[in-house]
Amino acid sequence: MSLSCQKHLFNLDPATRYLNGAYMSPLLKSVEAAGLEGLVKKRRPDAISPQDFFTDPERLRTLFAQLVNATPKEIAIIPSVSYGMAVIAKNLQAQRGQKIIVTEAQFPSNIYPWMALAEEKSLDIQTIEMPVESTDRGRKWNERLLDAIDDRTAMVALGHIHWANGTLFDLKKISGKTHRHGGVVVVDGTQSVGALPMDVRHFGIDALVCAAYKWLMGPYQLGYAWFGPAFLNGRPLEENWINRRYSEDFARLVSYQPDYQPGARRYDAGERSNFITVPMGIAALEQIHIWGPDRIQAYCRDLAKEATSIWQKHGFWTEAPEARAAHLFGIQLPERIQPGDLQQKLKERNIAVSVRGDFVRVAPHVYNDAADIQALTEVLAGM
Repeated sequence: MSLSCQKHLFNLDPATRYLNGAYMSPLLKSVEAAGLEGLVKKRRPDAISPQDFFTDPERLRTLFAQLVNATPKEIAIIPSVSYGMAVIAKNLQAQRGQKIIVTEAQFPSNIYPWMALAEEKSLDIQTIEMPVESTDRGRKWNERLLDAIDDRTAMVALGHIHWANGTLFDLKKISGKTHRHGGVVVVDGTQSVGALPMDVRHFGIDALVCAAYKWLMGPYQLGYAWFGPAFLNGRPLEENWINRRYSEDFARLVSYQPDYQPGARRYDAGERSNFITVPMGIAALEQIHIWGPDRIQAYCRDLAKEATSIWQKHGFWTEAPEARAAHLFGIQLPERIQPGDLQQKLKERNIAVSVRGDFVRVAPHVYNDAADIQALTEVLAGM
């Protein structure tokens, strides 16, 4: 069954047309309530039991695992994408002279760890540029990525989609070829997971790292990481008490353990049992499961389906629907339009999108409706 507009579940300003979920999501009413309840809970620390440090995090871990077709033992609770990528950098098996493949203008949290690692291990970073031509741009970009993978490839690090324009990357083909050459594939899912279906086993990737505050509808400073066999039994980034074996037994905390918790739990960040953010993350993931990423994607695609042809008639370019995501995509401006002028017109109409160079990044969700897209279309058509 298809989705209808879900704006009633949010506290959005009715005067603003918020088409900027890629910047950060608004809070669901249920997520806000969970956070306030968690805040109040700290008033009475005597009511917080040792078991409370584990029960909600395990619920959160399970919900995320179900979302990406994984098991809870493969999921770590982390504070940020950079944290998860640092875990991977610490455990990546790479030799001098090998290379790390990334895409042009990739988000910094999926670049800086590899720059540091390349310097430390004498690796090369190969950046695959986006094609200049607009015809079949997505297909050609994927072909360039596949062509770059060879026996020197230690890792391909990229997003499921490009964070600025929504181009889809063919993770299954990229993973298949990378593995044939002995490398691994690491995906930043921050701009896709939650709104676009993700199946780590179908795509054959080796690690997935996501921040929660965008399409996973959660709070800031919460994230999730899935680790496949290549990383599952490595060394954690930090040596905290809760990632050690038997940490759930408070009576044995000073019976210091040499072993970590099994699987990805060893990578959990210290103080992962945050009594505010964890319940918020649970409420957010529960709602995403109710909607379903496939239905979210279909809803967003239907929203902009008719508008795309109107934009093109006025000289605005968008990637073909099959080559991009529906919840995040770029509209390239014609040369006659100055980005600053467009930003001013959008501000006057209270339309929230991101303008990046000569692209408008549009990122709708289920809280948007046809009137939001129509308002954007009117501004573009009037330029």
